[in-house]
Amino acid sequence: MVAKIGVLKCGNLGTSPVIDLVLDERADRPNVEIRVMGSGTKMNPEDIEFVVPKMLELDRDFVIFISPNPGAPGPARARELLSEADVPAMIVGDAPGLRVKDEIEEQGLGYIIVKADSMIGARREFLDPTEMAAFNADLMKVLALTGAYRVVHNTIDAMIADVEAGKEIELPQLVITRDVAVEAADFKNPYAKAKAMAAYEIATKVADIDVEGCFMVQDPEKYIPIVASAHEMMSTAAKLAEEAREIEKSNDTVKRTPHGKEGETLSKEKLLEKPS
Repeated sequence: MVAKIGVLKCGNLGTSPVIDLVLDERADRPNVEIRVMGSGTKMNPEDIEFVVPKMLELDRDFVIFISPNPGAPGPARARELLSEADVPAMIVGDAPGLRVKDEIEEQGLGYIIVKADSMIGARREFLDPTEMAAFNADLMKVLALTGAYRVVHNTIDAMIADVEAGKEIELPQLVITRDVAVEAADFKNPYAKAKAMAAYEIATKVADIDVEGCFMVQDPEKYIPIVASAHEMMSTAAKLAEEAREIEKSNDTVKRTPHGKEGETLSKEKLLEKPS
């Protein structure tokens, strides 16, 4: 049985670039077929109304829609279209999605809210493409090394298992907090766990600082340092996440969960042992 998955990407979120690779690391997993479509970065309702129907034309077992701020006009329109469609669907979003969590449930959609998935903040004239790429690299490192990506991987794998078993898909209703993330990472060393917790919390706070600098403060001499401080925070969070993993590596206790030849999830800790 092959689970056919549709992935819709809208806007810029740290989970977006890697979600298909999280599900199929080497692009040879035999029990999934993934089709990815994007609306572009603007998140306009017009872009959504163009791309969502094209995804729904395909034969999909379920659809994943990834977007910043699921309550914004474009993502809200996507939720409407997916709610009306005859296919299970879930939303992957960032912390602002908490404001529409109940609405998402009423629409019959699942959700994963990744609280630490912060967007880069800057007024347009100060947003350098190189800095944007560096920020997102730091963010992705935080989400990977603190366990957030593993939560996403495990959750979607459970949906795939439902498809394989011929069962009705159980749509998730999940908020990835600090504790949810680090539990999935399964740190053995308490200092590693503490550093990962700090990394996730800092990344979560970045969004609040960016909102202050980009939308609330009007004086450039004040908002430029505020936004720059948020970027420094994300860089620090990435370093803490790396330090957490280095501690686990020194103890040879890094948790790894690759997929096997049939698509099943395997597990190992020791570097030289085979996953089982």
